[in-house]
Amino acid sequence: MYAVVRTGGKQLRVEPGVAVRVEKLEGSVGDHVELAEVLLVGADDGAKIGTPLVAGAKVVGTITAQGRGPKITIFKMKRRKGYRRKAGHRQSYTEIRVDKIEA
Repeated sequence: MYAVVRTGGKQLRVEPGVAVRVEKLEGSVGDHVELAEVLLVGADDGAKIGTPLVAGAKVVGTITAQGRGPKITIFKMKRRKGYRRKAGHRQSYTEIRVDKIEA
């Protein structure tokens, strides 16, 4: 069984037992989270497609890590003009282990 969920402005395909990284969610390591915006639930016998969400479906998981991704360097420059800008960014994430899909 698998599901497609929407979280953090992105859509992810998840399965029970798989760890996924999503945009930062509130909570600490060990807390349970529910992702209620389920767009599709699929199984061997077919799929339930939501319009836009599947009614009564949710994905239940456990937070396994809160962290920050690798540093990204942003460098802007215009030649011969003396214009240079350097900035960095590290995106925060939450790692979730999917426990079950309720449909």
